[in-house]
Amino acid sequence: MHTNNTPCESVACLSPLERGAGQPIAKPGALLRQLGQLSRRGRAVLASARGLLKGLLLVACLGMAGCSSLVANLTSQLAADLADAILNSKDVDTVREGVPAYLLMIDSFVAGSPESVDLLLAASELNGAFSALVEDDERIKLLTSKSLAYADTAVCSSDSVLCNSRGQSFQRFSELLTELDAKDVPLAYSLGVAWVSWIQAHSDDWTTVSELGKAKALMSRLVELDESWENGGPHLYLGGMETLLPASLGGRPDKGRKHFEKAIAISDQYLMSKVIFAEQYARLVFDQSLHDRLLAEVLAADAEAPGMTLVNRIAQARAKALLETSQDYF
Repeated sequence: MHTNNTPCESVACLSPLERGAGQPIAKPGALLRQLGQLSRRGRAVLASARGLLKGLLLVACLGMAGCSSLVANLTSQLAADLADAILNSKDVDTVREGVPAYLLMIDSFVAGSPESVDLLLAASELNGAFSALVEDDERIKLLTSKSLAYADTAVCSSDSVLCNSRGQSFQRFSELLTELDAKDVPLAYSLGVAWVSWIQAHSDDWTTVSELGKAKALMSRLVELDESWENGGPHLYLGGMETLLPASLGGRPDKGRKHFEKAIAISDQYLMSKVIFAEQYARLVFDQSLHDRLLAEVLAADAEAPGMTLVNRIAQARAKALLETSQDYF
């Protein structure tokens, strides 16, 4: 395990957590994929629905002066309304059933505009979000691979210093992170979310798990730049990564707890933070009192909050399931 202050340049000197300790990441870590679903950037995902209205208006618009302006105005309103409807939906099943249609739609949009950063990020986040709603492991691998590929392409299309950075040595990657500033947070966070989700889905591949150290370094840099981004998302992801393994195998649960508590302090209304805190940390260290208290708070909370209702509903369903198995687990 690497302990001095010199950046680690090889997988061999990463901690067991960052190497995966030769084992698949624990199943509860699958909750990490839910963190980025339907985020603020996720509104851009729904914005891609404008293509549907463009198709409906195409024939009527042919030959009409000013039609492009009309379409832009109408589709922007459609996208905004649709985004609000999904983000504030109380019906998880309806969203789960409806998203696949948008996956096909946005793939076609990207094919038509392969260098559009907004479309690429939308495609990345929609594929990543849907991966949190399916159960089949192979399908999850496919969706998270698509999500990461779109995010990688978006980063390069925007001429970011992070372009092709995942293949760099840890030291070089760390140097590139110092070049990021506040304006880079949205793009870098989208890459980080897709990256962590991909690592989790492919945790049976040691080579994939070895990238966890870089993903963690990226999220740490985002905490420095804007720790409150996406309801404390960088802290929440770091908390999840630090508690994937017990301390005996290289995990750092105490550090993870601090990240979870910070995320909750930033946004107490985002109920998923408490659920992941309970499942990833409280179960890891066998703290039933904390576990049950956090989940009870989630179930007692009002799930309806602007832009969070759907994710909060998912969080409450998970909290109920975890509480029902609490006695058996502890």
